[in-house]
Amino acid sequence: MSPVLAGVLQLLALMVALALVYRPLGDYMARVYSSEKHLRVEKWIYKAIGANPSAEMRWPAYLRGVLAFSAVSVLFLYLLQRLQGSLPGSLGFKAIDPDQAFNTAASFVANTNWQSYYGEQAMGHVVQTGGLAVQNFVSAAVGIAVAVALVRGFARSRTGELGNFWADLVRGTVRILIPIAVIGAIVLVACGAIQNFSGIHGVGQFMGGSQQWNGGAVASQEAIKELGTNGGGYFNANSAHPFENPNAFSNLFEIFLILVIPFALTRTFGKMVGSVKQGYAILATMATIWVVFVGLMMWTEFAHHGPAFDAAGGAFEGKETRFGIGGSSIFAVSTTLTSTGAVDSFHSSFTGFGGGITMLGMQLGEIAPGGVGSGLYGMLIMAIIAVFIAGLMVGRTPEYLGKKIGTRQIKLAACYILITPALVLCFTAAAMALPTPGNSMTNSGAHGFSEILYAYTSGANNNGSAFAGLNADTQWFNSTIGLAMLLGRFLPMVFVLALAGSLAEQKPIPETAGTLRTEKPLFTGLLVGTIMIITGLTYFPALALGPLAEGLAS
Repeated sequence: MSPVLAGVLQLLALMVALALVYRPLGDYMARVYSSEKHLRVEKWIYKAIGANPSAEMRWPAYLRGVLAFSAVSVLFLYLLQRLQGSLPGSLGFKAIDPDQAFNTAASFVANTNWQSYYGEQAMGHVVQTGGLAVQNFVSAAVGIAVAVALVRGFARSRTGELGNFWADLVRGTVRILIPIAVIGAIVLVACGAIQNFSGIHGVGQFMGGSQQWNGGAVASQEAIKELGTNGGGYFNANSAHPFENPNAFSNLFEIFLILVIPFALTRTFGKMVGSVKQGYAILATMATIWVVFVGLMMWTEFAHHGPAFDAAGGAFEGKETRFGIGGSSIFAVSTTLTSTGAVDSFHSSFTGFGGGITMLGMQLGEIAPGGVGSGLYGMLIMAIIAVFIAGLMVGRTPEYLGKKIGTRQIKLAACYILITPALVLCFTAAAMALPTPGNSMTNSGAHGFSEILYAYTSGANNNGSAFAGLNADTQWFNSTIGLAMLLGRFLPMVFVLALAGSLAEQKPIPETAGTLRTEKPLFTGLLVGTIMIITGLTYFPALALGPLAEGLAS
């Protein structure tokens, strides 16, 4: 079987698996967030934290819950790292330095999981499982909760109430993420991923020296790392490490975990607003971008550019032979079009255009299908922009799902789409202008610029992957990328929840002959075009200096 055919068959198998679970999972999540009943374990949690799960919240109260919970999470994770040397199960590792502890705490709470450290050489069992793995669950649940609040804004009328943040947080964790992650961990253990609490041990002699590895609860963390679109690896090699990702089947299964909730949430959206066709339109937009990006990535990486590429069957540098170019391409696109950031190959070693595709995937806003929750609310913001543009073209006040898109709504949507590019481009410009940050680049020219552009693109978009050639463990990068992650995560949520509140207060507008049919293929095409044009206008100059220049020169 040719490598190209193998890659195509993997893609088709993945699409079939996602299609099979799309409807049942989407419907189940809609029931979870619409139910008025509370499980017994959920009642215990509410009692422990002093929350009333039945109390409805307006958007300012909902936002305060998001920010308060996240602030406490950052503080807890920071202190856990700083106290690591005094904790049991630390494997002899010392406390994490202040700047790196801040960066890591911000990273995992923001669902970014950017790592400027070697996991197997820095973190013990307590920090990995009691700190990082816990944030993998709850940060993902926060993202879903905010998305559900926006959906309620479209579904409700003449009220500013968006539900209860604490109930949404607990339900997302207990009823959705934990059960699926348990099943995922069992599958990964069956595939060969490790799951233990062993200490550091030698694994043999190599070239006169010994190689050492530490064990850990890897399979369980790997499952939620992918399912919650988190991405932080137990080991520095991330999902290229055989303890995390043993074979081609586990590789495809991990891609499935990355995509399953973001795609299924479109079904949840359709059920909650009372029109599954609207969910299909959003799904079609996400799927179109994802399939096109996978196809482009395979084409760039399989294309032959000389004798070395001909002999290897494609651009094999930086890729695992266990997965091949096809599996690596699907993984790279899926992890950068979502807010996952896990890697089974090294994006810095991709071709110039291939590296540019991974970067562009993040710069779209990671909405195809995006992170758990964040992908859906990001795509709905783009849908609002698209109907506004359509309204301008026909001279009609825009509306979406029976809600008028007026001045307030479009200002909030515009603020949302401007925040992340401003963070990316301003921090990149500062790093290139100052003398010290440039010393962290291991490459010069276009590729060196791409390393820094990729780092801030990844941080501000809450992705977490890296170009690998950049030494990010410096005070400058730990601090600035940490700020980019926090601002890129929580500032957009402010505008999303404010938008949700303004939509929930409106009364529904009856559909007329002039209403734009947002469930039709025409709107899907308009939405795809809007996304690509906005991203292109924003990032094209920076991309031209980095991956495009490198690709054209090769």
